[in-house]
Amino acid sequence: MKFTKMHGIGNDYVYVNCFEETVENPSAVARYVSDRHFGIGSDGLILIKPSKIADCEMDMYNLDGSQGAMCGNGIRCVAKYAYDYGIVNKEHISVATKSGIKYLDLTVENGKVSQVKVNMGSPILTARQIPVVSEKEEVINEPLDVNGKIYYITAVSMGNPHAIVYMDDIDHLDIEKIGPAFENHVAFPDRVNTEFVEVIDEHTVKMRVWERGSGETLACGTGACAVAVASVLNGHVDGDSPVTVKLLGGDLQIFWNRQENLVYMTGPAATVFDGEIDVSFLK
Repeated sequence: MKFTKMHGIGNDYVYVNCFEETVENPSAVARYVSDRHFGIGSDGLILIKPSKIADCEMDMYNLDGSQGAMCGNGIRCVAKYAYDYGIVNKEHISVATKSGIKYLDLTVENGKVSQVKVNMGSPILTARQIPVVSEKEEVINEPLDVNGKIYYITAVSMGNPHAIVYMDDIDHLDIEKIGPAFENHVAFPDRVNTEFVEVIDEHTVKMRVWERGSGETLACGTGACAVAVASVLNGHVDGDSPVTVKLLGGDLQIFWNRQENLVYMTGPAATVFDGEIDVSFLK
């Protein structure tokens, strides 16, 4: 199987061009290639497939083999791959995902894509659609008991569920302990991605993320979008201008256009290397 290792601010995936390749057991392949000791090393596997409704389709799998709906950093790399490797020859493209069709604007420098702006769609705030179990229609700064401690969460879906928690100090957070407790909490029927956020100023926030099925990652694009939306809803940032979201792997610019009710994410995408790996033994 030929592949390309790519990353968006450290959120790395193994990408396979399914215009040319066939992946028989993507869940098993995802688990194998994601292993950082015995495989290639990644946060998961993303298949770039032909689509009848868009320029291409993104089919993603987490490192535990579970199928994901959407990845903001991953889709920027899909766009870069599609342009750099000749699947598309235009700077405005569409990508089909499990969360609907996303539209992307490419910044091309010296014949290669360097930055991608993604229309991430409208945030979902209705509790049952996220889904999160709550008596409230929307969960904005609501208490949640996790392992006997009360946290205040804001729940947002960007095609996948997010719980945002504000803290004074995220650098010393024991995320390996608290992350799984949020992910598997009974309040989240489909599990949840959890963002632990520190507000820097009215234009800047810093976050760490525990992704369902992957653990802590260096970056999460949908998570950054959810954080920007939650930060506006909670009055932590200026809602009329882009928010800089600082992640472990780098920065993303997020703007929630409330007139359109659309969230726009801008950030880099990078190719690490191309390779070939034998996955024929995986059944």
